[in-house]
Amino acid sequence: MAQINSLPASKRERSGKGGSRALRRTGQIPGIVYGGAEAPLEVALPLKEMNLEYQKPGFFTHLYDLALPQGALRVLPREVQVDPVTDRPVHVDFMRYVKGSKVAVHVAVHFLDHAKSEGLKNGGVLNIVRHTVELLCPVDAIPDSISVSLAGREIGDSIHISAFKLPDGVAPVIRDRDFTVATIAAPTTMVEEEKPTAEAAAVTAAAEAAAAPGGAEGAKGPGAGAGPGAAKGGEAAKGKAEPAKAGAKAEPAKGGGKK
Repeated sequence: MAQINSLPASKRERSGKGGSRALRRTGQIPGIVYGGAEAPLEVALPLKEMNLEYQKPGFFTHLYDLALPQGALRVLPREVQVDPVTDRPVHVDFMRYVKGSKVAVHVAVHFLDHAKSEGLKNGGVLNIVRHTVELLCPVDAIPDSISVSLAGREIGDSIHISAFKLPDGVAPVIRDRDFTVATIAAPTTMVEEEKPTAEAAAVTAAAEAAAAPGGAEGAKGPGAGAGPGAAKGGEAAKGKAEPAKAGAKAEPAKGGGKK
């Protein structure tokens, strides 16, 4: 049998909401012990000691001896109500220990030999479906946890409850199927879109503008003749016009010769 810790406790004289509030003002919390052939027993426990035990792993799988003035009472924690703001216990339920009885408890699952799993080495991900498994256990032989090796496991493998070696006398509460506890899933990758640099964005914008109908040159419109090419064209046109003027003056001279 595992080591059994002790918790100081006393019998409560007052019950109900008023008695519970008065008890909490003194640094204690109310509790109740039920089960077995005896009547339920209302108890009070120091908040500090109770909170320290509650924070320990496996609190609900360990037996405790409540150190009452009339003698020790062996119990198993079953439920703890906590304050929604501080998360400190405000009420606790215990089940009275009865030799030879069995109880359903949630036990943590552990996975060993991660480095020996081919699936995990190849980028697979361990997807834990159940972090705890509900087991039917002898009240004095509740395991702290159950474990399984991941050695040789490949991507796509499922790990069922049958892969776990359970202690003697311990069985899953769910017995009608070999349920899945974890799987080794294929890796998921996300391709991040590459953001263009400022220079690349400027080049792309210029190329798009040139390829558009009436591109960069057409966009200049009638004002395009104002460039150097337009000036040269103007000069050439001017040069051609000048001989025409000279010919016009020579005609009257011809006519004068006939006279």
